[in-house]
Amino acid sequence: MKQVSLTFSMLLFIAFFNACSVKSNINVSSPDKKVELTFENNEEGLTYQLNRNNEVLVGVSSISILPNIPVKILNTEINSVDTKWNPIWGQFSEIRDFYNEIVIHIEVGGKTGKLLSRVYNDGVGFRFELDNVTAEDQLDFYAEYNLASNDVFYYTVGEHPPVGPVAIGSLSDEQAKLSKMLLPIVVEKSNKNHLSFLESDLYSSKGFSTMTMNFNKESGTLVSSSKPKYISEKVVTPWKVILFGDSAGDLVTSTVTVNLAAPCEIENTDWIKPGKTMWDWRVHGYTAPDGFVYGINTESYKRFINFADKKGIEYFLIDASWYKSATKGHFELTPELDLEAVIAYAEDKDVELILYYDRKFGEYGDKELFPYFQSLGMHGIKYGFMGNNVQFSRDAISQSAASELLIDFHDSPVPFTGVRRTFPNAITREYCHAQQDSRKAFTPETFIKMALVNAIQGPLDMNNGNFDITGINTGKRQKGPKKLNSYLSTVVSEVARTLVVFSGLVCIPDAPEAYEAKADLFEFIQKMPVGKWDESRILNSKMGEYITTARRSKNDWFVGSVMNQKGGVLDIDLNFLEEGKIYEVTFYEDTPETDCKTNPEAYQIRKAKVKKGDVIKANMAPGGGHCMWIKSE
Repeated sequence: MKQVSLTFSMLLFIAFFNACSVKSNINVSSPDKKVELTFENNEEGLTYQLNRNNEVLVGVSSISILPNIPVKILNTEINSVDTKWNPIWGQFSEIRDFYNEIVIHIEVGGKTGKLLSRVYNDGVGFRFELDNVTAEDQLDFYAEYNLASNDVFYYTVGEHPPVGPVAIGSLSDEQAKLSKMLLPIVVEKSNKNHLSFLESDLYSSKGFSTMTMNFNKESGTLVSSSKPKYISEKVVTPWKVILFGDSAGDLVTSTVTVNLAAPCEIENTDWIKPGKTMWDWRVHGYTAPDGFVYGINTESYKRFINFADKKGIEYFLIDASWYKSATKGHFELTPELDLEAVIAYAEDKDVELILYYDRKFGEYGDKELFPYFQSLGMHGIKYGFMGNNVQFSRDAISQSAASELLIDFHDSPVPFTGVRRTFPNAITREYCHAQQDSRKAFTPETFIKMALVNAIQGPLDMNNGNFDITGINTGKRQKGPKKLNSYLSTVVSEVARTLVVFSGLVCIPDAPEAYEAKADLFEFIQKMPVGKWDESRILNSKMGEYITTARRSKNDWFVGSVMNQKGGVLDIDLNFLEEGKIYEVTFYEDTPETDCKTNPEAYQIRKAKVKKGDVIKANMAPGGGHCMWIKSE
């Protein structure tokens, strides 16, 4: 991973501060001078306040590593850093790491350490490092987030729609006991600023579980807690992160969390390739036009591979039930599946395979698992049903990397924000309510909320991109929604969703024949260079209402919009195009007759010429979408 320094680190030592009984103020600003972080240390403890454009983002709030123990500030130093680095894959091909950092050297409970605080133009990160820790110390990296009473927030709850808006000042006692408030938290402030609270680089912080969030009714603040198990005398916490922007969409494309993560630990990354994958799980029971019925068998898998080969789809993901049981070092395969034949067929067609595993049907053994998958010629593993188990997930990422396997975690996994920098084989994860997950469906509003909340933590495997919506809704799939006609979307919205939701592996869930029947529409998905973006922008965003995402690869732009069930028109300003160039644009659109409930599969395609400064009126049906593939002439 290439890293180029633009400027040298400027180190400025500031005078020694008095003991904690004496009031001490410490300030550091963002590089653009619009953000100010202020620390104060007195008899009540260490606090911080965060301002942006002279407006309070987070009021005076406590921050600590040892609860209720006074902190003595020994000295401080300020560093200014401006570098660039190139990720293996992602939303950007080059990332600028540009921040001012204050390092506060402290003594607390007889231990020495430091609090590092990095201030970016669009976020801040806090991390403690503490020495001489013993097993008896009750460490807790604790932080409050003091918000205005009329601020509202949203939060994730695993494989369910995000909760919100919840007003800070109207929380009942019952709501204040929220026990399933997962990261990230998104806040819409009354002054129109948007915030997100989450963490980064948990991978590097041994002994820590995922940061927990709750609401303290007594103080009226959101609070986070990170309590480690004792590992060693030296403790390095994860980064607690606050992102901010003018819109919810600004938070999704922020690079602060990956900048705070540790650099890549994989020496040779040539085998790590993002892309698209076919997937069998939601196709079981589908009847093709020629009468073939898809299932867990050799012929079904060959059909997927044939289509992937024809359309340039890089991967085919074989999901659960390819094996009946597992014991130490052995899989008992499903009788209808000749896995060796499928592997040979995929190799001949130059399609890479990804194979599912979980422990529900027996334990193969994790240390043996990854080398075995590699010996089969697999390019990746989809690991399910291990949940928020940090140490297991950390081991699985490094062990899969050692066997040159991509890894896709499913079923409410550890968010591990930023880990795609450290281990870019961690290609995606189902940290969301995937489409039809647990045979549930979700609404357009749910999708938009997840695209603006869950997606902040990193790449999502949401399984968007169904084309046979009518067939799915009428119950013609074994794994379709239990409630008929509950899956609300349009085919153009489905296409847009594959772009809007960032992932290193875009898993498209429908049958090859469903895509072939709408090959002109499938073109947008087919041509998207997934994970190989040079830049990404959120052009329009409003929680639960709409989102527009634009991503560039070389000279081409792909733009996707999704609208809620009200439908409507969005203005898409093409100011991001290059001055003086004429572009050819292909529009993939809902028709005037399209409706997510009554006519979900109607679409139209047209071409036109556009240039910088043009404004596109994107007309979207209820629950609909809009896509543009913009190519320079």
